[in-house]
Amino acid sequence: MTDLKSKAKNGLKWSAIERIATQFIQLAVMLLLGRILGPESFGLIGMLSIFIAISQTFVDSGFGNALIRKIDRNEVDYSTTFYFSIAVSLVCYIALYLSAPYIADFYGQQELIQILRVLSLTIIINSVSIVHRTRFTIDMNFKLQAKISLLSVLFSSIVALLLGYFNYSVWALVGQSLTFSLLSTILIYYFSGWRPKEKFCKHSFYELFNFGSKLLVSSLIDTIYNNLYQIIIGKLFSPAQLGIFSQAKNLSNMPAMTLTSIIQRVTYPMLSQIQDDTKKLDDVYLLTLRLSALVIFPIMVGIAIVAKPLVQLSLGDNWADSAHLMSILCFGYMLYPIHAINLNLLKVKGRSDLFLKIEILKKIMITLILFITVPLGIKAICIGMLIQSYIGLVINTYYSGKMSKLNIVYQLKAIFPIWVSCIFIGSFGYYIFSYINNDVIKLIGTLLFSMSLYFLYVFKYEKDLFGYIKETIIK
Repeated sequence: MTDLKSKAKNGLKWSAIERIATQFIQLAVMLLLGRILGPESFGLIGMLSIFIAISQTFVDSGFGNALIRKIDRNEVDYSTTFYFSIAVSLVCYIALYLSAPYIADFYGQQELIQILRVLSLTIIINSVSIVHRTRFTIDMNFKLQAKISLLSVLFSSIVALLLGYFNYSVWALVGQSLTFSLLSTILIYYFSGWRPKEKFCKHSFYELFNFGSKLLVSSLIDTIYNNLYQIIIGKLFSPAQLGIFSQAKNLSNMPAMTLTSIIQRVTYPMLSQIQDDTKKLDDVYLLTLRLSALVIFPIMVGIAIVAKPLVQLSLGDNWADSAHLMSILCFGYMLYPIHAINLNLLKVKGRSDLFLKIEILKKIMITLILFITVPLGIKAICIGMLIQSYIGLVINTYYSGKMSKLNIVYQLKAIFPIWVSCIFIGSFGYYIFSYINNDVIKLIGTLLFSMSLYFLYVFKYEKDLFGYIKETIIK
């Protein structure tokens, strides 16, 4: 257990370094490109995001999670997954290549044909390294992954900025994606040292697919609905309006997605190894839940209250409409890590059937909300996304509570005080500095004042978490 705890701490550290550093660089580049390219280029990429995301979901097919959870995994399992992933990626690329003209006709944007055919190459490139990344995750070797990601994101960001500077418009974003995928895959493949040694095995495939298939359907449903907004807005509104929505969505969900990625990559393999120790699993699960809320809630509330001056200073007047959307979406995305932790528990317990059931229930709810909000405009759609996040929390915690003592009441007691404190402190900070006209002073003043109050709250009322962060994470 000591070795596992040490691996988890080291994995958390390097996973955090990778995700935070890479997301910070990507955020800075996205803001610079936003000023250079304008909303329309981001809108065109947003129109295609669902097709790329669905293809990536098929390529993985839940096999990565199945390998991590399987205790007696062997070389045959790895080789089978490797060949399967590449085969599916080729099928997906051919399908997208042939359907590109029809997708372009759907949106009324003929330039999407070439963009999709080039951008889709990332699907094949990424498929080559799926097994290698999974092996690193199983071993909790996030240090090497962090170094590779940082190098790849730096190089791809330079490529994107150069293409943007020389007026290649939307191709700067395409070049960024291709460069990142190609360089990271080459480095992962080289430093991993693993090569497939066995042939494709039907028995291994069926065993992995039995668990992964339910996650595949769940992920597929989730991917479609997460990107459904881009299809609807891209079809009913202009590329520029879709770009504004996409930028607001990306800026508001980036912190939540980053923390969630860190948590999932580290805790899933760790929890899988203690899945039979119910008490220990519950204790680690609850600690992870509270720590996530303690970190992500104030960040999301902070972004929400300073969205207007932040967008004005970083992106300029062309993006002003995205600030209101960001504020709404931040209050919804602040729950994203809590959703992910609950769903992680179901995967650890091997209940991919419940995982699928939850996704179906939530997507029925999203469909109803979309039906109501789409005719009312983009702002109403964002409000609907906020509402569905809180309803989704009730659904997730209800089913995860069946797997442990941590039912919905138990979880709400753990995170509700942090949620209320963040809302109150953020609102108070915003009110204090709302009368200042200078955007820079308003931005810095609001954040510093609110952060100081929040630190005092944590020190006074969340002493156990404060002590854990001080003695374990920081040290």
